[in-house]
Amino acid sequence: METITSRQNPLCVHLRKLADAGYRRGCGEFLCDSPKLLGEALAWRPELVRTVVCTPDASLPALPEGVRAVQVPRDVMQSLSPARTPQGTLAVCVIPDQPLPELLTGAHYAVLDGVQDPGNVGTVLRTADAFGADGVFLVNACADLYGPKTVRASMGAVFRCPVWTCTPQEAGALLKRSGLPLYGAALRTDTRDVRAVDYTRAAVAIGSEGRGLSREVLELCRCTVRIPMREHCESLNAAAAAAVLLWEMAR
Repeated sequence: METITSRQNPLCVHLRKLADAGYRRGCGEFLCDSPKLLGEALAWRPELVRTVVCTPDASLPALPEGVRAVQVPRDVMQSLSPARTPQGTLAVCVIPDQPLPELLTGAHYAVLDGVQDPGNVGTVLRTADAFGADGVFLVNACADLYGPKTVRASMGAVFRCPVWTCTPQEAGALLKRSGLPLYGAALRTDTRDVRAVDYTRAAVAIGSEGRGLSREVLELCRCTVRIPMREHCESLNAAAAAAVLLWEMAR
């Protein structure tokens, strides 16, 4: 266990810079900011864990050989953690390479279209993992999958559920090639009740709360679906809508 006391140490500077999306992409690393996330990383993708930083009172699990372990004072941890209330443990993980497959062999997928709130993206990923979805597509400038808020909201699902960032056209071509119809959460002339669709093998598309689905994604949809709700309610939060659709597919 190393000990670092200076906030200007190169590792500390590196950890603070990981708050920037461009820097994360450039160095190929991201930050997990809790013992829970460290535990999930070690349980599901231990090969991704590169460095663990903790305070003196933190209790660390056994770390794989080769993982750098560093202890810092609480005031230094406060300057490093993206959380307002640090939990005493940070982990630096490698951003995994996740190229688009040639074919999708699973049954259920979600497409997030321009969902820019990191809490929503992380929550959808967590929900997709809980309901057994086989993967999630992020299209049209969704929130960064490896931003601290997204990773935190995923509650470890970022290490379990496949996620692909691509264009709508790439996602649509892959779904079509794999024989998977896409159903979009939107209103148009072909809209059907969300409970009346065959989800044996399918994908669902959810747009941002403010703008809904883009024209690009709507053009890829076999039909659109609506979630029954009271007349005075216009829509659901993107993560809530995704939860209903993912549950319906699982059911």
